[in-house]
Amino acid sequence: MTPCTGKEGLAFFGCDPWWLILGKGVVIFAFLLLSVLMCVWAERRVIGRMQLRPGPNRAGPFGLLQPLADGIKGALKEDIVPRKVDKFIFFLAPVLAATPALISFAIIPLGPVVSIAGHKTPLQLTDLPVAVLLVLAMSSVGVYGVVLAGWASRSPYALLGGLRSSAQVISYEIAMGLSFVAVFLYAGSLSTSQIVSAQAGGGTASFFGLFTFDTPSWNAIVLFPSFVIYVFTMMGESNRIPFDLPEGEGELVAGYHTEYSSLKFLMFYLAEYINMVTLSALATTLFLGGWRAPAPISTVWPGANSGWWPLLWFLGKLVLFIFFFIWLRGSLPRVRYDQLMKLGWKVLMPVSLGWILLVATLRALRNNGADTSAYLVVAGAVVLALLAGSFVWDAIKGPPPSAADEPEPERPAEPEPAGAFPVPPLDAPHYHGSHHGKEVPSGLH
Repeated sequence: MTPCTGKEGLAFFGCDPWWLILGKGVVIFAFLLLSVLMCVWAERRVIGRMQLRPGPNRAGPFGLLQPLADGIKGALKEDIVPRKVDKFIFFLAPVLAATPALISFAIIPLGPVVSIAGHKTPLQLTDLPVAVLLVLAMSSVGVYGVVLAGWASRSPYALLGGLRSSAQVISYEIAMGLSFVAVFLYAGSLSTSQIVSAQAGGGTASFFGLFTFDTPSWNAIVLFPSFVIYVFTMMGESNRIPFDLPEGEGELVAGYHTEYSSLKFLMFYLAEYINMVTLSALATTLFLGGWRAPAPISTVWPGANSGWWPLLWFLGKLVLFIFFFIWLRGSLPRVRYDQLMKLGWKVLMPVSLGWILLVATLRALRNNGADTSAYLVVAGAVVLALLAGSFVWDAIKGPPPSAADEPEPERPAEPEPAGAFPVPPLDAPHYHGSHHGKEVPSGLH
């Protein structure tokens, strides 16, 4: 009898033998590293196709070995350390950026309980009663790596990139945490495995007793506003286009990692793509049913959610979210910094707070035995009406006047000193010489 026999839920975690826990950790670490290589390859190939060019296609079949070759090349480059940097923090910053990204994936459930070498164990490294808060905590620690990299570099461009990243992460992490609250209220838990279990199946509801309909199970449908808010915040949290202001090459050279090279630069590169994979896995877990098969497959095939098959459904949803990241990068331009802050503080946070109040009210009514489906439909109609009204108001009001639209004030004419020669206006052409008997401006000689 194995140590996990007779246990279920959170009690399943922590009773595995040490070699099984170590093996899970090694597999997750290898999976994340391979995911980074595949994400880089897929990004270059997909954006290449979007821009009518082939992308990497020489190193290995279909260019699959190109990311590995680029990684080896980057690791073998000369490691240049500027003279006036704070060396200890300069070396510590890449570690602080990459390590939290690796830890966050430990609480992601990849599948149900399976048998490995005769031991019943869930396809998840660990779970906690507050597992989702671990991801928020790790993302908060990860921003220290970015801020310290900018500060230790002693470069104005790197410092500005670090400050931008700190303000951006603070703004969007608050909205991200608020988008999770509705999921916690609906699932009744902060554990990732229990949130997946809460999306196991829908039920039936009625509209004021007139007709009944089937309710969906995925939180992306039930809690659609939370899902949309999370999609916006995960772009700001990962510093990806259109919210990659800390790395704006047009104004900050390369941002916080301007002074980094070789392996230390690769660690920042690794952290960005691991964060992208982790945020996609978290979206799959919280909003897309986790490792559970979509409704048509699970309805037709009863064994779709047992054994090792759920790992396939999880990877399929993960790939779709990663493709969404890549598609946005190839489609959208970078926004201005004031637009980024306005979206975070004036749009996402107020909407999140209002949505949380609505979900909490509906959950309280449901706990008292009331039929909440009709209230949900009415509340959705009110929200849509308010959004439509805001768009109409903006269209009627028009854009705010900018400084460029204001007429330039006329400058008073300066009196000419006595005996001075008359000076032509600066925008008048100056004629020097002639061409076939005709005077021509000096710039056309």
